[in-house]
Amino acid sequence: MSVPKKDTRSKGLTPEVRERLDFELATIEKTGYPGYFLIVQDFIAAAREMGVSVGPGRGSAAGSAVAYCLGITNIDPIQYDLLFERFLNPDRVSMPDIDIDFDDEGRGSVMDYVIKKYGSNQVAQIITYGKMATKSAIRDTARVLDLPLFEADRIAKLIPGMMPGKWNLARFLSESEGEVKKVLRSEEFDRVKELIEMAKDDSLAAETIQQAKVLEGSLRNTGIHACGVIITPDDITNFVPVTTAKDSDLYVTQFDNAVAESAGLLKMDFLGLKTLTLIKDTVKLVKYRTGETLDPDNFPLDDVKTYELFQRGETVGIFQYESPGMQKYMKELRPTVFADLIAMNALYRPGPIAYIPGFIRRKNGEEEITYDLEACEDLLKETYGITVYQEQVMLLSQKLANFSKGDADVLRKAMGKKQKDVLDKMKPKFIGQASEQNGHDPVVLEKIWKDWEAFAEYAFNKSHSTCYAWVAYQTAYLKANYPAEYMAAVLSNNMSDIKQVSFFMEECKRMGLEVLGPCVNESYYKFTVNENYAVRFGMGAIKGVGGGAVQTIVDSRKDGKYRSIFDLAKRIDLRAANKKAFENLALAGGFDTFDNTHRAQYFHDEGDGITFLEKAMRYGSKYQENENSSQVSLFGEASEVQIAEPVVPPCEDWSTMEKLGREKEVVGIYISGHPLDDFRFEMKYFCNAKLETLKNLEPYVGKTLTVGGIVTNIQHRTTKTNKGWASFMLKGYDESYEFRIFDEEYLKFRHFLTPNGFVFLRLTIKEGWVNRETGKKSDPRIQFLEAKQLQDVLGAFAKKLIIHFNIKDLHTETITRLSELFQLNKGEHQVTFEVLELEKIKKMVEVAATVPEPEEGEEPMDVDMETEETTVTTEVEETKVITRLSMPSRKLKIRISNELLIELEKLQINFKLN
Repeated sequence: MSVPKKDTRSKGLTPEVRERLDFELATIEKTGYPGYFLIVQDFIAAAREMGVSVGPGRGSAAGSAVAYCLGITNIDPIQYDLLFERFLNPDRVSMPDIDIDFDDEGRGSVMDYVIKKYGSNQVAQIITYGKMATKSAIRDTARVLDLPLFEADRIAKLIPGMMPGKWNLARFLSESEGEVKKVLRSEEFDRVKELIEMAKDDSLAAETIQQAKVLEGSLRNTGIHACGVIITPDDITNFVPVTTAKDSDLYVTQFDNAVAESAGLLKMDFLGLKTLTLIKDTVKLVKYRTGETLDPDNFPLDDVKTYELFQRGETVGIFQYESPGMQKYMKELRPTVFADLIAMNALYRPGPIAYIPGFIRRKNGEEEITYDLEACEDLLKETYGITVYQEQVMLLSQKLANFSKGDADVLRKAMGKKQKDVLDKMKPKFIGQASEQNGHDPVVLEKIWKDWEAFAEYAFNKSHSTCYAWVAYQTAYLKANYPAEYMAAVLSNNMSDIKQVSFFMEECKRMGLEVLGPCVNESYYKFTVNENYAVRFGMGAIKGVGGGAVQTIVDSRKDGKYRSIFDLAKRIDLRAANKKAFENLALAGGFDTFDNTHRAQYFHDEGDGITFLEKAMRYGSKYQENENSSQVSLFGEASEVQIAEPVVPPCEDWSTMEKLGREKEVVGIYISGHPLDDFRFEMKYFCNAKLETLKNLEPYVGKTLTVGGIVTNIQHRTTKTNKGWASFMLKGYDESYEFRIFDEEYLKFRHFLTPNGFVFLRLTIKEGWVNRETGKKSDPRIQFLEAKQLQDVLGAFAKKLIIHFNIKDLHTETITRLSELFQLNKGEHQVTFEVLELEKIKKMVEVAATVPEPEEGEEPMDVDMETEETTVTTEVEETKVITRLSMPSRKLKIRISNELLIELEKLQINFKLN
């Protein structure tokens, strides 16, 4: 199997291909679609000429051989058994769109081309109408009725985060308690029950709820459709009412998407797909570093490294395959051919996810591959005898029962939409024609029909799966073969979301890639790869350092690397790089490349009110002024006025904590490390809760929780009765929580509240106070039981080290190295050795059915399926302990320390504490 290349479009026409093209062209002409195809072909060709990346296709349009020949799509539909009639046939009521993916940076250029070609008076974006959601209806009503903000928030929090389908506030208030209970989880039901009771009161809160019930669902605002564009043959006002919008220079239709389509307007979807920008950026980085020009459209489909990456489940950053569930199934499936990836893209959705374990067993030879009829093998071979795609149902109905192309599509739609009356008419036709005309056994045909009815409602559009599996393969190929360039592109494309940057930096660490901080001698605006194959932070990710500042730094270093801060200030355009840009570059470590200066020196003030960094900038400005107005002597020679460089002031460097803290201020994350890295064992073994847990205390009432982190934002205050209390923020790795501490607890633990202190807290969650007047209970409260410095936790709480050995991993070399390590760490702590005999077992469990999220700017696919279930039964593999032999050592005593635990990790020894 190979990727469709451009020359496959012009290879000799076989009778089969000619027949297919004739059929498609006749249908396109009959349905009045030629103009649509030509407009799409025109702007896609223009996009490619402008260097904009265009996706291989999406949705059912990829089933068109005509679209492939015109270069609208880039996947050969005949090679992959994709069907044109799934996209367009004379019986189709609503005309389909050809949705096009462009790289999200180039999408605007294509829009500009269309506007220029057809005229701004013939092109419009589509309006969207936003409706008032339940919580916003409550808050808006509360504001008008002057209900206090905290009361409005309390009512809003009683509404479920995800409203059940076809339910709203009015229905909650009108339905019986039993009906409400059926659609909510127990904790949600308790909150809604409280809301219902509150609505019955004679109070301002009750009036707010009753008024919000009326407002809910009413139109609140207008917006612009993310990707829809209307093109008309003449002035657009002759066809549709238009308006203007503050976010768009174009007209905006007053008809929303559904009305615009039913009015017969020509609608194009210009979708921005971030993944295409990512692929494009990776190709640029490879070209820059190695001179090699990659062509993603022609990556080989048999690349061993790419399939090995999928087999290991290392799909973080891989389009549509990066969820934990998909990673698990990839490891089990061990894909070896492109067809496996197409099938998994189709199966990993609500409903068909239950068929994945069977698919995996068949692929791996653990279950026999069977076909109901020999005639089915040809079409079901690539999916190991399981019907995965709507196209398979359509082709089998044609092959087994001589259905026409139109009938096959009607069958596909009827099964997907559960149209019982249509299916009842088609079943006898299928069995009758298949048995009478082709001699197939009616009993077997009955079984095939029954299987189709069970699965065809979930069967997915193969055209879409093939296109997006190909995009996924391209990203995986780049990650497997050019890991640093690919991860640099991933980081660049997530620069605006600092949490994502942090997440992908962790993935770089796991891959063994070094991520270096920004550097004025190596960094560009985006993330790049340096000569040592390390990922270099992009200067564009630093707050206050704009594109202009980065551009002048990059342009000016073409004459050689900067030797010092003075050399930098002399050479760059100081109008583009202002004081804020200089300061933030220094704080982020951008000047760390210069010898004999550290970050604290740039901000040192020797008493004259001017920092060293400002002096360096003034020096650069003066130098440039002199250069520009250099005096010409009587003999025609330029006279050079020497300006002395300011003296680098001696001062103490910042502590690691201060350096990291300031780094985080300007970048949003810690780049050169994390302050809590030194306490990772304390956090892992002695903190039983994350700080995020404390944002909803209800489930933890009566329980003791332990947390750790860095203390910041401390504010000591006094009450009206002159009692001390404090608020402070505790920050973990990627989370934080604001605590308040009062009375005796404040007096007992206030000495732990030091800025940037590392603190361990033991808390218990108590029931809320009951209001004597109203009888209502407040939210649960936190009681402080104990506080410690994090550095004291291991010494105070570590009592015993338990070493786990899988019996298969017991080797003399491991035992010897472990013995030597313990001899170097003698102390008073106990050691227990546990030898385990393990067995892998498989069992069926109910799991939540997760679906790949649509990318930014991408609309969810219309896959012709209605799914009510949110959980499915699937097979999972568990490791079961068959035998456990526990052996406490009587003589061996050790000292448990961070150093010892780090060495155990290096030896890949499994252990736990206490």
